[in-house]
Amino acid sequence: MLIEEMLEKFLDEDIGYGDITTDALVDSRTKATGQVVSKERAVIAGLSESIKLLKILNCEGKSKVRDGQEVPAGTIVLELDGSGSSLLKVERVLLNLLSHMSGVATATAELVSIAKKNGSSARIACTRKTLPGLRYFEKRAVELGGGDTHRLRLDDAVLIKDNHLRLAGSITESVRKAKAKVSFTTKIEVEATSPNQAVEAAQAGADIVLLDNMTPQEVKNSVIRLEAKKLRGRLLIEVSGGITRDNLASYLKTGVDVISVGSITHSAKSIDMSLDLHSVKK
Repeated sequence: MLIEEMLEKFLDEDIGYGDITTDALVDSRTKATGQVVSKERAVIAGLSESIKLLKILNCEGKSKVRDGQEVPAGTIVLELDGSGSSLLKVERVLLNLLSHMSGVATATAELVSIAKKNGSSARIACTRKTLPGLRYFEKRAVELGGGDTHRLRLDDAVLIKDNHLRLAGSITESVRKAKAKVSFTTKIEVEATSPNQAVEAAQAGADIVLLDNMTPQEVKNSVIRLEAKKLRGRLLIEVSGGITRDNLASYLKTGVDVISVGSITHSAKSIDMSLDLHSVKK
């Protein structure tokens, strides 16, 4: 679905058959301008989508900063111009999307900063724990925050998880089946909950091993086991599950390649933003 079509659905959801308050109070010929202000420090995301939203209602937007830029509290991030009634109708959808995307980008950037301060080259990635209908926007925000988008959809890569194994058989058999059925260009990742499973996945030919819900020490033990069997060099190691801002540094020290964190999308705090409109005198 085109981004514009998704944005139109957001507007339809909010406007319904019309903004009865605005239609009753504001002359359709009234012109207005406005400014969106970030009321707290943030990494901004969603400006390009906000400008597309405005265009749908024949309004204009001008970015005052760029997507992915960190700004201090009080920064004007977007200027608006158009019909006063149209700006009122787009106001809430625009602020909701811009605030949420900026929240995701800010949460991501914070974890990326921690990784850099620890001298780690590990990628900070999100997961598919996104709100229905918002995946594109949340993944886009992760990217703008300096993170990795991981799989966008189920058709991006093979990821064999515990429920697959309960229905399809062992790790070795599941990897064999996947290799036989998918293109040679498609990466195969296997979720492991123990060092033994990690070794089995690597020996079966997985490209990526996901160490799931392990403590930092358990992760380190798994890496050591893989190194001892000379398997570490030919695969990527990802870790996920229970990772927070407070314990991230401990996982960075284990030497894994990717750290995926679901909270940067499903639990990111929206950034406080405001939009003030002013009528344009003729």
